[in-house]
Amino acid sequence: MLIEELMKGSPQAFQALVELHSRNVITTCYSFVNSKEDAEDVAQEVFLEIYRSIRQFRKEANLNTWIYRICINKSLDFVRKQKRKKRIADLRGLFGSKKRVTGSAHEKLEEKERKEILQGQISLLAENQRIALVLSQFDKFSNKQIAEIMETSELAVESLLHRARENLRKHLAKYFENKL
Repeated sequence: MLIEELMKGSPQAFQALVELHSRNVITTCYSFVNSKEDAEDVAQEVFLEIYRSIRQFRKEANLNTWIYRICINKSLDFVRKQKRKKRIADLRGLFGSKKRVTGSAHEKLEEKERKEILQGQISLLAENQRIALVLSQFDKFSNKQIAEIMETSELAVESLLHRARENLRKHLAKYFENKL
């Protein structure tokens, strides 16, 4: 019903779609772009693309899968554009501040630094490994759903996830080895 209304150009149907999917789309975008503001901008591009191309949507596909495919593509396009503008930031800058922070503020800062380090190291993974890992670990999709979104087999997704985890371990070990 929603799809038919969207294809007819119903503003109410589009608003319902945005309300239904905006949180998950922003979360997925954030997993790739690492900035709340950028994730919101990319999410707007995702919904514009959905609005522009909904008439080409093939009803045999799952609407959620189609939306996430657009979301991933827009996020990766954004990341590629950012990389052209500047190279991957040196993570050593995270440790530039020598101010002492106490109590829960200190713990929050450490947690933020750990997340930034992890996101930075995830960004070093091969694109298909990064996509599979983000969809699995952050968006909690099943391997079957990831296979549909990535248009591949479940066996390929399992392999991608295994390689992604192994490579992430290596990246993190190398990162911390260089810090000590």
